[in-house]
Amino acid sequence: MRATWTRHVGIALTGICALALGVAVANAQAPDPLVGTWKLDVAKSSYKPGPAPKSATVVITAAGKGLKIDIDAVGGDGKPMKWMYANERDGKDTPVTGNPAYDTVSVAQISPTEGTITYKKGGKAIATAKTSLSKDGKTLTVTTTGTDPMGQAMNNVALYTKQ
Repeated sequence: MRATWTRHVGIALTGICALALGVAVANAQAPDPLVGTWKLDVAKSSYKPGPAPKSATVVITAAGKGLKIDIDAVGGDGKPMKWMYANERDGKDTPVTGNPAYDTVSVAQISPTEGTITYKKGGKAIATAKTSLSKDGKTLTVTTTGTDPMGQAMNNVALYTKQ
């Protein structure tokens, strides 16, 4: 159970969902800096207690007032995982499809370059991810904390680069 949960949470909670970071767009005509394809830099990321995913690609597209997040990843155990969600970054819960680790996510914009994501299963918060976009818009850092089902503290830092 631990390996499966770690695979889902390691991938999901350490940044893939976290890419719903609420970046404000100063000019309504300007594209959202998160829209595009992001790849996990496994070598520059840390997953405690682990294991780290082998890879992750996230495609973010504009969806109404928010973003649609599509994740294609390979867990630390080598198993593929595809899942998605859409969120308006308004702090409200929205459904997640394809990921058994949780069933809803809420995203709140903190500043133009920072956001907070809360992952839930059955209404209970599992973990919180703090997201930060670099000034040049090329690196997204996601720090996820929480407790795994074994009662162990989780502290993951994932770095994504824009492609």
